[in-house]
This record gives sequence, C-alpha cells and structure tokens, in this order.
Amino acid sequence: MADLPSHEVTVDAQFGHSSFTINKLMGTEDSSRYRFGTPELGAADTWDKNSSTQTNTFGYNTLDAVPQYDHYANTMVKGVNRCHRPSLAQLHTFIYEPDGFQPPKMYDPADDAEGGEAVKEGEEGESADKPPGEPVRFGWVKGVMIRCMLNIWGVILYLRLPWITGQAGIGLTWVIVLLSSSITGITGLSTSAIATNGKVKGGGTYFLISRSLGPELGGSIGLIFAFANAVAVAMHTVGFAETVRDLLREYDSTIVDPTNDIRIIGVITVTILLGISLAGMEWEAKAQVLFFFVIMISFVNYIVGTIIPATPEKQSKGFFSYQAGIFSENFVPNWRGPDGSFFGMFSIFFPSATGILAGANISGDLKDPAVAIPRGTMLAIFWTTVSYLTISATIGSCVLRDASGNINDTIEMPPIGCEGLDCSYGWNFTECAKNHNCQHGLLNYYQTMSMVSGFAPLITAGIFGATLSSALACLVSAPKVFQCLCKDNLYPLIGFFGKGYGKNDEPIRGYMLTYVIAVGFILIAELNTIAPIISNFFLCSYALINFSCFHASITNSPGWRPSFKYYSKWASLLGAIISVVIMFLLTWWAALIAIGIVIFLLGYVLYTRPAINWGSSVQASSYNRALSCSVGLNEVDDHIKNYRPQCLVLTGAPGFRPAMVDLVGTFTKNLSLMACGNVIIGPRKQKMPELSCADRHVKWLNKRKSKSFYTGIVADDLRSGVQILMQASGLGRMKPNVLVMGFKNNWKSDNPSNVENYIGIIHDAFDFNYGICILRMKEGLDISRTMQAHVNPGFEAGDDSHGNGSVAAYTVNGTLDPEALVAEQQTTTVFQSQQGKKTIDIYWLFDDGGLTLLIPYLLTRKKRWRNCKVRVFVAGQLNRMDEERKAFIALLSKFRLGFNDVQVLPDINQRPQPENVKRFEDLLSPYKLSDDFKDETKINELKKDFPWKISAEEIQKNMPKSLRQVRLNEILLDYSRDAALIVMTMPIGRRSECPSSLYMAWLETLSQNLRPPVMLIRGNQESVLTFYCQ
Repeated sequence: MADLPSHEVTVDAQFGHSSFTINKLMGTEDSSRYRFGTPELGAADTWDKNSSTQTNTFGYNTLDAVPQYDHYANTMVKGVNRCHRPSLAQLHTFIYEPDGFQPPKMYDPADDAEGGEAVKEGEEGESADKPPGEPVRFGWVKGVMIRCMLNIWGVILYLRLPWITGQAGIGLTWVIVLLSSSITGITGLSTSAIATNGKVKGGGTYFLISRSLGPELGGSIGLIFAFANAVAVAMHTVGFAETVRDLLREYDSTIVDPTNDIRIIGVITVTILLGISLAGMEWEAKAQVLFFFVIMISFVNYIVGTIIPATPEKQSKGFFSYQAGIFSENFVPNWRGPDGSFFGMFSIFFPSATGILAGANISGDLKDPAVAIPRGTMLAIFWTTVSYLTISATIGSCVLRDASGNINDTIEMPPIGCEGLDCSYGWNFTECAKNHNCQHGLLNYYQTMSMVSGFAPLITAGIFGATLSSALACLVSAPKVFQCLCKDNLYPLIGFFGKGYGKNDEPIRGYMLTYVIAVGFILIAELNTIAPIISNFFLCSYALINFSCFHASITNSPGWRPSFKYYSKWASLLGAIISVVIMFLLTWWAALIAIGIVIFLLGYVLYTRPAINWGSSVQASSYNRALSCSVGLNEVDDHIKNYRPQCLVLTGAPGFRPAMVDLVGTFTKNLSLMACGNVIIGPRKQKMPELSCADRHVKWLNKRKSKSFYTGIVADDLRSGVQILMQASGLGRMKPNVLVMGFKNNWKSDNPSNVENYIGIIHDAFDFNYGICILRMKEGLDISRTMQAHVNPGFEAGDDSHGNGSVAAYTVNGTLDPEALVAEQQTTTVFQSQQGKKTIDIYWLFDDGGLTLLIPYLLTRKKRWRNCKVRVFVAGQLNRMDEERKAFIALLSKFRLGFNDVQVLPDINQRPQPENVKRFEDLLSPYKLSDDFKDETKINELKKDFPWKISAEEIQKNMPKSLRQVRLNEILLDYSRDAALIVMTMPIGRRSECPSSLYMAWLETLSQNLRPPVMLIRGNQESVLTFYCQ
C-alpha cells in the first residue's frame, strides 16, 4: 500500500502490549490544501473519512482504500458526498508535497457513466441545499407479482377462456395453457437471470435485451415491444367495452350500434386510464391493488357459483353444475368457425399469458429489481397458470357447448326426437344445436362465467378489473420502454418522446403517443382480430429474451454472473426456438412481417453504428470467435495460396500520415492485417501520458473507417522502437510480414545518425524476414505541422526531425491534443478519390517473390482502382524484346492476375544524362571522405564513429548500381509521368558494402521529381504467388 511522508505520531498498539510509531498522513493544516477528487463531490470530506477508516483498519494511514460500494457505482446523487478510489498514479507515482502540488483527481466511474453530469463549481451549495424528492419505489409483491398477475388475468380469462374450452375441449385447452405457460415460464427464468446480472435501470424488456445482446437487436425489439404493448392497451380496452355493450344489450339499450358502441366506450375508457397514468405511478399502483382484490372476489364468486345447484333459468343456458357426462363430452375438441383449430385457439389465448413482463417493464420504479423481478414474475406465472387450468376444468364440467336459453325447451322423459347430452338432463337444445344458432353455451355466449357465478355483477366487476388493470399496465409499460429507447438515441426523430417529468421521470409524451396508437386499434372494435396481431410481436420479444440468456451463457464471459441460478441455457435456447416456430404456426405472414421489421431496424443500427458500449454478449462472443480462430490458425502451416500482405505501417500518430493509412487500408481492408505503429521517442515516464492516448488514435481510425489496429510504444530512439514493434506485433499467425514506411524527405538536412537509423530499419526488417514497402509522395506524407498550426494557431513551424518516427516532438507539453484531431474534419487524400482510367505502372525489375505484383493486384480489386489499367515494365535486351515479352506474358497469365500489358525496357543499361549524374554526385558530396583518408585502417576507425561516410573505393565499387538508379529515374519520367501510382522493385544495398548515405541517395534518385505517388517494394525473396492449385 502506498504511504505518504508526514508527521510522526505515537499511538497505542492494537496488536501488542507496547506502543509503536506510525506516520500520520497529514495534519489539519495540510489536509485543507491536499484534496483528492473533484471539489464538487466533497472529496476533502471523503478523504478525511477514508483516512480515518484506513487508520482504524490497518493501524497506519495510507492512501489505499478499503472496498466500498461507491467505488463501483455509476450513479450520482446531488448533495450526497461519494467516496472515491485513489487512482494508480496517486498510489504509484505522485507524492504529496507541501508546496501546493496537486495530483490528478481520483478515479470516478461517474465521469464515464451514462448520463452523468458534473456539478459546476459554485453550484455545489445550491444543489446540496435542496435535494430532489425521492421517487416512488415498489417491492416484489406490489411492483411485480400483482402487476404481472393482473396483466395475465386479462380479457381472455373472462370472455374467451370458456369459448376456447368449448372449441378445443378441456384436454387441448390444458395443452394450450401449459404450452403457453412453458414458453412464458422459460422466458421468466431467462428474464430473471438477465435481471440479476447487474443493476437494472428503467426500460424493462428493452433494457434487458439491449444490454445483453447489444443495441442492434435490443433497439429493434424495444421498438416492437413498445408498439405491442400499445396495441395490447386496445385489446384489453375492447374487451372491457364488449362487456359494457353486452350489459347494455341485456337491458335493450344501445348508444349507436353494437360495433360503434365498442368504439365509443373504448375511447372513453382509455382516456380515463390515461388520466390515471398521468397522475403518477403511485396512483396507478393503488388502482392496480384495488383491481386485484376485485378479481380475487370474482374468482371466489365463480367457484361458489359452480357448486350451487343450477336453477331452471341457468339450466336453459346450459349450466347443470358438475356432471361427469358434461366433463367427458367437453374433454374432446369440437372445432367451429374460421378460427376453429388448435393454433387458432392458441393465437387467441397466448396474448393472455404475455403479461409476465409487466413487472420488468417498470424496472426503474422497483426498489430492488434483481430480487423483485425473479420472485414476482415466477410466482405470477405459477398462480395464473393454476387459475387458468382450474377455470377451464370447472367450467368445462358444468356447461354444455350449446343451449338455447329458452326456459320452455324442457322435455318429458324418456326424450323423443332429442339428440345430445342435454336430453339426459331434461332439456332439448337439438334444433338450435343443428342450426348453429344457439344463444348460450360455451361456444355461443362469451359471458358464460357471469351466468355460472353465484352473483353475476361480481363477475362483471372482475371483468372490469381484469381488463382495466391489464390495459393500465400496458399503458404504463409501453411509454416506459419507449422512453428508455428514445434516450439511447438509436433511431432518429423519436428523441422528442424521451423527455421525462417529475420525480419519477414520467414519459408524458410517450403516454400521449401510446394513447393515440391505442385509440387507432380500438376503432377496429374486434377482439379476435386484435389479439393475433400482437401475438407475434410478443413471441418475437420472448424469443430474443431467451436467446439473450442462452447467448450470454455460452460466451463464458466473466461478466455473466447472474445471482439467479435456476435457469438453463439449453432451456432458454429451446424457448427461443419454440417461440419462433409458434410465430409461423400462428400466422406465417405476420411472423414474416415481424421478423422483417426486426431485420430492417437491425440493419439501420448496424449501418449507423451508434457510439455506445454496453458490454453485450455479442462483444464477448466476438472475442471468443476471434480467439478461437486465432488459435486455430496455429494448427495449420502457412501456404502460398493463402499468403496475405499483413502490414505494420509506421504512421506515428495515424492522423498525421493519413495517406499511408488510406493506401495500405485500401488493399488490406477485409483481406489482411493492418497495424499502425507509433514510436514515441523519449524518457518513458515523461512520455507515458502520450502513450495513454491510444484510444483516441483508434477512434480516429474508426472515424476514417479504416480497419486497422494501433500499437504505440515508448523507446529511446526510432530504430529500437521499430525493432520492438516488428518482433512483438501480431498474434500467432496474424503477425505482420510487410513493413510499410514513408520516405524520409528531410534526410539531406537531418542529422546523419538519423539517416543511419532509417536505413538500419530497412536492414532490420530484412533480418526479421519482413518485406519492405516505402511510400513517397511529392507533397510529403506528414501533415502534423499543418494540423498543429490549424488546431493551435500559436504553433511555430520548425524542421521535421523524423520521417517515420514518433510524432511526440509535435505534442510536447500538450501542444496538440489527440482528442482535437478526432474532432477535426478528416483530411482528404488522393487515395480516397476515384482513380478513373489512369494507369498503375509496375516496374518488376527483380524477382522478389511476387510482392511487387501482388499489392497492385489487390488494389485493382477495390472499387476506386478498378478502372485503372495495369502496365508491367520489365528489363530486357533489344535483340530479344519479343521473346522476353511473350515469356513474361506467359508467366503472368499463370499467376491469373489479369495483367496483359507488358512492356520490355531495352535501354535500361544505357548511360544516364550527365546532368543527372552530376546531381547524384552532389547528393553524395557531404558524405564523402576527403582524399587525405587513403589508409584503410584509418578509414575503418573513422567509420566506426561515422558509418555514413563514403570512401572513394565504395563509390567506385557501387558505381554501376548507382548509375542504374539514375537511369531508372529517367525512364520513370518518360513512361510514367501521368500514372496514378508507380510501383517499383526496391534495390537492396549490402549492409557491409553500402553506407547508409549511399543507399539513401539511391532511393532519393530513383523516386525524385515524380508527380505520381511511388511505392518501392521489396519482398523477402520468398514466393507469395503460385500457379499451382495445391
């Protein structure tokens, strides 16, 4: 633990019988001057508290802090002081000094927290004096279980379950109920696992899916789920309106007509529910509790009614109390009407089971979502399943499928001309049963439960409670989910609805949108039409919740640690598959529409790539796949057919040499590895802040849509840093094999030792079996001076010190902030534009293994270079031009590169122009040894200290090669003046026989005065092209 020098104090030892001496961290006077953290968070007070805690815990004062909740929380409450974990720099580097030195502030997770805002200095007192009101929070019973049960006990329970029992029979109705409960039960387990894997905020289902699978799938399902809940408001409201209409019809009273009566009653009802919602969650919760007790009373009333002996009036409507004959007849299905099928009944019933997420949808209003959601959801599923099975069995044992309702349809025993079970009970419903015009019975009367009950108005009250509570729950859920989606800004034009009001952050605008959608579907006024519409949307949500749990489990991410253990990843996968299958079995075209909407919304988010990171399981899965594939590559030996130029690009800060990034990124994108290397030159401690800017450089690459890695290192000099990069970069087989450098334009004015290091890097690359690519552009590659002058107008230009090294010299003392480069408009280079029908001229003068041909070929596969014509120039003899041309064409055809334009250069060995030779000699003049140095011993001793010096003997020995470079430059000026790109095989100078200055003069002479960009390429003399298929 890190200790700070301070005053010596003697205290009683806690672990011995004597006293011992400890260091007190600071006195009262010093503590007021040395504050950790941000002043607005009361860091000084926090420090005093931490200091006391550490002293009591460890027996001496230390900066190290014991683990605390505040160290890991992202939330921040105004007016409440937070504890802060000391940063690594405070523990490891900075030491307290009494002269007023201020170390960096402690690490505060709230700085990076979503939506976290720092309190401005000077506003601290004002914000602390008046803390905001405490929002309403609910426990697992009131917030989840009751809410879920009320949402599940919707309109289907009272108005459609008896009808479904009459259609499917008791047996298949139980299958429908259990199948629905199985899907919802598995989904509930998956929801519980996700909800207990970290702190859950508001947003419900959308929050759970998006934080698990990422914004792509989370955003699409959030939009669909919010819409489905809005439609569910209409479904439950229409169920309520049907009940009111039927009551009016019993008293021969109507408003307009049966259909319009549903519309009028529905619109009035949803408007009243909107008013309750706008009154706040506290009033809404009170209303839900009232509805719950009404429903429980109606259940008791129904069970009592099934036991009471049937009156003649009820018998005429098909009710005969519990009868074994009725149970056996109603146990098997009797399909009728267009919806008369198993999946037809399932599609109508399933929405009644979709209320399991009602509690999760208000996760932001729960006291402890991690406890409330699993406990409340699973108990709600259990008790509602029991209630559905009980009601289906009891009503199927008491009521016939068809009854006339006519009190005069009794018969004398034995019956004559009477068919059916009703005859054995003294009633004749044969005529209406055959004509399918009976007015009562399970198949004909939706209010059968009211008729069976002991007191019908209580069932009506139960229907009102179930339908209104479900509608109210959906009316609250849809805006809550939609508000969270709006705040994440995944889609355009919806942010307006994300604004919250009041202490509970109520989405009033979302309520109004939900109200408009609900009214639109209420106008359909047909319950059996509305129910199947939302079935697919809910099933789609359930499929993704289950898949989220499965996907998070199989990724083995250390961050997947749900406290709820009673789930199975394979059960979650099964639940996801079943949900998708049932979607298509219910309504295949609606399933296609739902999936199409999900894919469209998914594609939009993938295209826009929002700058958010939620640590999703998709990220964990990507890491697993990348790791598995990388390790798998080690099991297979390299093959020429699979060779890819994997480039280590010495860009320095990538934003300072964008042309290199663009060119290399063009032929490596989606094909091979590209890593931008930055050697930061200087003392390690001094340059560590600059090294920590790696994330900003990566952001710049991402903003430029360059698929590249970034690696920065600190080294004493450029050459040693590049040596480290060449040896350490890469992972397994994904290791660079080509070193890309920029041409050193300032070599003539730079220190000769820097030139020596530059050429030494080329030799080192060959020693490490790398290929070499040097890019030269007439206007230069390094734009750091321009960028620095633009970002910081006070910058004074100076000489460029390194052609390919660190850009540290440009950022000393914070002259240029890398964050400013990311914010600046991207610099446009020639390699970002369409190249048109220009030419790519390849001078393949020496066989380097084919790298000189392969890189231009990869360029021509890209859209910007596709229309360029490739010309290949080779050396040859004047008297054998045709033969050599045909031989090269035959060779290229075997490589299948598509290069057909081959030109032989017969005059490559001609003597260059005298003025060009003179210019070359002038380049060497500053590096020549004087004529006084003729003794070989003296020359060798001098070159130990000045290896760039050139002796007359070395000049003479390399004269033919030097003249060839001068001649090649003349040829380039003649043939390739208007090319889009010149690619040439780079000459190699022997390390012991070619001084760095001479080698640099060759590269300078070869590529000087050329308008097009020039790439000097040299492979490692191993084949990268083959014309064999194995």
